[in-house]
Parts: sequence; C-alpha cells; structure tokens
Amino acid sequence: MSKFSNFFKGGSSSGSSRSRKQGPSPQEALHRLRETEEMLTKKQEYLENRIQKELETARRSGTKNKRAALQALKRKKRFEKQLAQIDGTLSTIEFQREALENANTNTEVLKSMGYAAKAIKAAHEHMDLDKIDEMMQDITEQQEIAQEISDAISRPAAFGSEFDEDELLAELEELEQEELNKKMTKGLPKVPTTSLPSRQVKIKKKTEEEAEGMTHLATWAS
Repeated sequence: MSKFSNFFKGGSSSGSSRSRKQGPSPQEALHRLRETEEMLTKKQEYLENRIQKELETARRSGTKNKRAALQALKRKKRFEKQLAQIDGTLSTIEFQREALENANTNTEVLKSMGYAAKAIKAAHEHMDLDKIDEMMQDITEQQEIAQEISDAISRPAAFGSEFDEDELLAELEELEQEELNKKMTKGLPKVPTTSLPSRQVKIKKKTEEEAEGMTHLATWAS
C-alpha cells in the first residue's frame, strides 16, 4: 500500500510544492494546448483566405501588370509556407494533447486503484484468518450434522417387522387366487336346475307315438 501512497505525491504539501517547480499539471497543460490549437486554427483559416485573394490578384493582373501578378504569387507562396508550418504544428500539438490525455486517464485510473486498495485493506483489518478457518470448520460440521439428521428422518421406520414376510406373501397369493376364481365363475354359463328325461322315457314316448300312427292308418284304410 505504501507504493500507492508514494506514487501520488500530490497529496502532501511537499509534493505539491515540488510539482509546482516541475511544471503545470496535466489539466493545465491540456487547457493551454487547446487554446493554442484554437489560435492556430483561426490563423490557418486566415492564411487560406489570403492565399485565395492573392490568386485572384494574380489572375486579374495577368499580362497587364506582370510585376503585380508576380508579387501576388510570391505572397501566396509565403502564406502557403506558413500554412504548411501551422499544419505541422497542429499535428504535433494534437499528438502531445493525446499523450497528455492518456497520461491523465492513467493517473485517474491509478488513483482509483489506490483508493480501492486502501478500502480493501480497511475491510480486511477486522478479519482474523484463524477465526475464519474456525468458522468454516463449524459450518462444515453443522452441515454434516444436518445431513445425518435428514438421512435419519427419511429412513423408513421398522414398523411391523415382527411379522413373517413369507407368510404374508403366501396369504396374499391365496387372496389373489380366490379373487381370480370368482371372476372365472362369473364368466361361465349357468347350469340348468331341472333334470333331463332318461333314455327309456324317450323310447317309450316314441313307441306310443308310432302305435298311435298305425291306428290312424288302419282307420283310414278301412
């Protein structure tokens, strides 16, 4: 943590005095660079207008006033040279401004990281690693106890263990067989209750019917 505090020397009075001797802050330098860019841009526009005017003067003079036309072209060349110098200066300023902006961004990022590191250190000051390990062991132990309790509660109780399971299964099979017999009995046709006539009765009845038929035949023949 001391490295972060030593990095930002602006926080102390001595560091502030040293920074003033060394030069302006990045914010101040950026402000000056933007002002210079604005000034050069205005001069750039001025030179471009002057170049156009000198060209018009040279065209108007032409062969009528050759000396005036040449002077106008010379001024145009000087203005173009100044314009090229301004273009180069603006490029250099733009590069410098971007470098300062990046440096300023990095400074702010480092400050934020330093503050965060201090906050983390303050949060950890009240934490004892030994106590944390002991607490985690207690939590693990209580979780194991809770799991054992859940397993004991969910285990089926041994009610009815005094009965023989084989006997119960045999009794269940008998009940199922009785139920099956009832269903099969209901599906069969009913047996008639009246007794059927014997064979001798049938023969006797047939003989009587034949005798009666012969008597009718004899009567008809006479």
